[in-house]
Amino acid sequence: MIKYFVFILFIAGYFTAAAQPVEVQANYNSVGDVDFVAYNNTPAPIFLQVDFADLENTTFDEPLPYIKLLEPGFNTLFTLLRRPDAGVPRFNYQLKTFRSNPMALADLDFPYLIPLKPGETASVFDVQNLDGFWGTDEPESWNATGFNVQPNDPVFASRTGTVVEITGAVRDDDPANWYHTWTNSVTMLQPDGTLICYRNVIDPDEKLKVNEKNFAGQQIGVVPPNANELILLIFQHSLNSDELRFVIPQFILSENETGLLISSPKTPVVHPTEIRGLEMSRREKRRNLK
Repeated sequence: MIKYFVFILFIAGYFTAAAQPVEVQANYNSVGDVDFVAYNNTPAPIFLQVDFADLENTTFDEPLPYIKLLEPGFNTLFTLLRRPDAGVPRFNYQLKTFRSNPMALADLDFPYLIPLKPGETASVFDVQNLDGFWGTDEPESWNATGFNVQPNDPVFASRTGTVVEITGAVRDDDPANWYHTWTNSVTMLQPDGTLICYRNVIDPDEKLKVNEKNFAGQQIGVVPPNANELILLIFQHSLNSDELRFVIPQFILSENETGLLISSPKTPVVHPTEIRGLEMSRREKRRNLK
């Protein structure tokens, strides 16, 4: 059996470290077909793009561009079938990885929960900058929502998602695995393929775990000491550009109303059970909606 091993780098405009989060193998099987598999060496899901530049004695029948969500560990990809009465399949291909789905069509009408305690009143402010989020460079066009808070205020998930990064006051891990450069933050991969980041939140009880699902309305942590603002940011990567795309979320304003949050000192915080359960299975609803 012949094996081709290809090691790829995490593609991100603000990091240059030679990290290798994903390993792809192309293995010829006993009938001459080529089975592609991948190993995600990171602790969180990651998106892989495979782009073939040249094919001989075979065809690639998957929809293009080919984007695959890789869970941590081993993942099967696809098989290049050898053409009948043809020689050995030959091919050249390029690979990229993305932290969010670059082909995702973000649900712009999805109702997000205000990430504060139900029954309280939210005070919203205009976020003036994203200092430190994108390294030394700030995106040209962006959107974020700011909430005035107090230390130790509880913070809740605005939407169901998979935890992909938890950062404390200091970053000491491999920069190639970072989703941004902010500290004291929680980042989740949402069901529509976008990422949501909560800045100025810590998990002192260490209840959150990377690659575990957290449901809308569940507490994800508290505001750290000396912090007086919580910033919520929803974004995704682009397929052929280093620029990020940002989502302006629709928030639940009352039991029967959604809309954009504008600077206001009095916005009621409600977490309707119906909204919390939108992205839960029946079993998840029985466990979490009590």
